[in-house]
Amino acid sequence: MHKKDVTLQMKYIVLVGDGMADLPMEELGGRTPLNIAEKPGMNYLAQNGINGRVFTVPREMTPESDTANLSLLGYDPKIYSKGRSPLEAMSMGINMQPEDTAIRANIVALSDDGLPYDQKIMLDHSSDEIPTEEADVLIKALQEEFGNDLLHFYTGVSYRHCLIWKNCPEFIDFTRPHDFLGKKITEYLPMRSESQPFRKLMEESFELLNNHPLNIDRAKRGLKKANSLWLWSPGKKPSLPSFKEMTGLNASVVCAVDLLKGIGLCAGMNIPFVEGATGNLHTNYKGKLETALKELENGSDLVYIHIEAPDECGHRGELEKKIKAIELIDSQVLVPMLKYMDAKLQPYKILLTPDHPTPIYARTHTLDAVPFVIYSSVHKKKGDIDVYDEQSGFDGGVYIDTDKGENIMKYFLNV
Repeated sequence: MHKKDVTLQMKYIVLVGDGMADLPMEELGGRTPLNIAEKPGMNYLAQNGINGRVFTVPREMTPESDTANLSLLGYDPKIYSKGRSPLEAMSMGINMQPEDTAIRANIVALSDDGLPYDQKIMLDHSSDEIPTEEADVLIKALQEEFGNDLLHFYTGVSYRHCLIWKNCPEFIDFTRPHDFLGKKITEYLPMRSESQPFRKLMEESFELLNNHPLNIDRAKRGLKKANSLWLWSPGKKPSLPSFKEMTGLNASVVCAVDLLKGIGLCAGMNIPFVEGATGNLHTNYKGKLETALKELENGSDLVYIHIEAPDECGHRGELEKKIKAIELIDSQVLVPMLKYMDAKLQPYKILLTPDHPTPIYARTHTLDAVPFVIYSSVHKKKGDIDVYDEQSGFDGGVYIDTDKGENIMKYFLNV
């Protein structure tokens, strides 16, 4: 097939390793997972690019993935962050009405110890990264038991699901389930009188799910029971300005999670399907690479590649797996992408960055600047940096402070 000559047209690639940034760890001799990982591709970018740090989340906001990724795409989260759930609902094809509220509905693993609900322990926010096929069985059981004209449950991916609540009561005292792993849920349950319908639904979901045949079978297989709903992050239907109108670029989002797909849809970006993209360590890295390259070939000026695996490993406190996830991003995505783009003899730029830190010790997102590197195939900038890690962000000297994180996209496109 004849293709038009686009050799002079700059292509832009944003590669986001979700939660890659961490803190020095005693068991690593004071190094970080990002520092110790074998990642020649990332190091090459740092050696030949512009290094710096960016605060993707304003200090007064919670370091959520929607907030951080909105910033990376050039949207001010103080204006456009309306909660992650409605973005996920958009990705799932849910046609929200003005009276609808979308609520993230995790299927979590609580301790099965006979104690009252409020005394149970949050074992795992992901229920051992439950497969979507199994989660769908449980979501359908919840819909059959609790669904009505006001409440409707929708299956998402793995443990991440959506509840649409029409004319929803006020719900502001929610807690993210990955913020208190291994702790009693007592002080993290909704307490306000307005929130009691949510608490009641969570408690009743345990009664339904804990003894569900699928969970009995999971326990026999040595897996944690996916035995309770955990409701959080409500929001109304979102709206974003067009990314094309904002930047002049046709763009695509290559990802596994509904949140990023929802942001892309709201921004008018293309959202190609990637077979086998799971959002965990065992995602289809090669498929994401091939999909991103195909998008660039088919007219996208910019691809935003989001890989969730380091974040999930951070939440689960899995140090070796987090290091492995970083290495897989490098070997399965970045290195072959560099080889392909160089062979095309077409100018390109890469922005490599985490969206936020997810330190192993914390097992949740933390509020801090993340290290980025911007590499241009036509304007290499050889410096003194050898390794891409948290320190390279400091050593590079470029700093985009809190309340200005959304400027990273403009800086990337114009530097």
